[in-house]
Amino acid sequence: MRRVALRSAAVLAVVATASVTTACVGGPAAPSPSASGSVPGLPAAALEVMQQPQYAEGRWLVSVQDIDSGEVLIDHDGDTMAEPGSFVKTYSAGAAWVKWGPDHTVTTPVKQNGTLTGGTLTGDLVLVGQGDLTLGGRTQPGGTVDYTNLDHNDANPLPGATLTTEDPLTGLDDLAAQVRASGITAVTGDVVVDDRLFQGELADKPISPIIVNQNLLDILVTPGAAAGDPASVALTPAVAPWTIRNEVTTVAAGEKAALKGPKVDPADPTTIVMAGTIAADSTPSLKVWEFDDPATFARTAFIEALQRAGVTVSADPVAVNPSGSLPDEAAVTALPAVAELESLPLGEEVTYVMKISYNRGAQTLICLLSAAVGDPSCESGLPEAQKIWAGAGLDTLGASLVDGSGLEGNFITPKNAVDIQTIMADRPDAERWRATLPILGVDGSLADVQVDSPAAGKVFAKTGTLLAGDSFNGRYRLVTKTLGGVMHTEGGRHLAFTVMVNQGFYDELDGVFEANDDVGAVAAAIQQAY
Repeated sequence: MRRVALRSAAVLAVVATASVTTACVGGPAAPSPSASGSVPGLPAAALEVMQQPQYAEGRWLVSVQDIDSGEVLIDHDGDTMAEPGSFVKTYSAGAAWVKWGPDHTVTTPVKQNGTLTGGTLTGDLVLVGQGDLTLGGRTQPGGTVDYTNLDHNDANPLPGATLTTEDPLTGLDDLAAQVRASGITAVTGDVVVDDRLFQGELADKPISPIIVNQNLLDILVTPGAAAGDPASVALTPAVAPWTIRNEVTTVAAGEKAALKGPKVDPADPTTIVMAGTIAADSTPSLKVWEFDDPATFARTAFIEALQRAGVTVSADPVAVNPSGSLPDEAAVTALPAVAELESLPLGEEVTYVMKISYNRGAQTLICLLSAAVGDPSCESGLPEAQKIWAGAGLDTLGASLVDGSGLEGNFITPKNAVDIQTIMADRPDAERWRATLPILGVDGSLADVQVDSPAAGKVFAKTGTLLAGDSFNGRYRLVTKTLGGVMHTEGGRHLAFTVMVNQGFYDELDGVFEANDDVGAVAAAIQQAY
């Protein structure tokens, strides 16, 4: 079995190709609830959840503190490190928040590199990537970010992902319209994407400062009316030279079906093949294709946007992005801008990262921290995050991080996670930070957790999960399930908390989703007890 990371209640992302044994670092673990029978301060309802058979060989770690008084209410293995999964995004997104604040924006410019005569630019247009996570493609009328609880970034591993209604090319169309309004009607040179702000990688995929539709193609498969009918397949955004070859057929309603793909045609790497079957009574199924070369895709998409705006471009629109033709970065910075697109405020970008647990978005924030100190390699991002958190009063030795998204190899103590939340709760923008977190039973990765609990809507927390295989016994091993954040309790208290469980075992994958609800049930029990 492969080791994977669950980024929400119904999301799997492959992070390695073989089973991995995870070592827990730190001091000796406190006895598990199943062994000790009780945990000081922990309500009986929580203990009942923690003492289930699937956790008998595992351990729970719980840390709870009153934000207002500083009183530690529960400390069960709170100073022992364990892998937190995607909860790491609290560290990366939080560092960006502390450094820049929630109102911070970045501006993506289009620079003119040449002379303009009679509407014709003799020279190039340069689109300069600045790390805008949504580039106008998820902006709602009120200026807030749009997302679905199961986002398209997570569409391939499991069904159920859905799309927002916004056009992902909105930002490029805006820039293109501004280029036309500047007086440019024709470009005799080229259109070049400058993606030199940073160059990173996560899970063998690029982290780029130019991000169009999260650098994904969305493939929506809709069944035909009856068995035997071909399915319909729609590609969004429709950008040359990418095409879909549809080999999906419809089977009878209720019949077991399986989509195959997406994969590229070996004879034509710009043709995406979808095959397999889909049941006649099923809802449309979303899959995605992720780009290895975001700059080339962005270049083609921008040239097509320019053409829609009435600007002709002489260069081949589907050629590889000619980054080698760019002047040095200082020279590009000095060029006049003929168009600019301001990003959503950081608070909205962080909301997108946290609600749906956007891995590449969290790592982009780390790369932006690195770029801010002049390092385009992204390698300075985590050290910068450490400096930011240390400056805010966090004992950073309570965490050991290798990326900003929460893949395997990251370790934190539950107490350290609680300390982050108490730091954020003391800020004047504390309510805005809290609003970025998934809400129990309401939205994001907690939308389907403890929906009917009286604690629903009162617990604000980031999830995190790592899953591995037990090939020896043919079962699944829950490396970790984490839930941490803040809550308003039944008794009117404001608590920061972290709940983690390590090494649960399940015969079926569905059990892992039950674990998501189990940590939610423990948090809900705490919320009700205090």
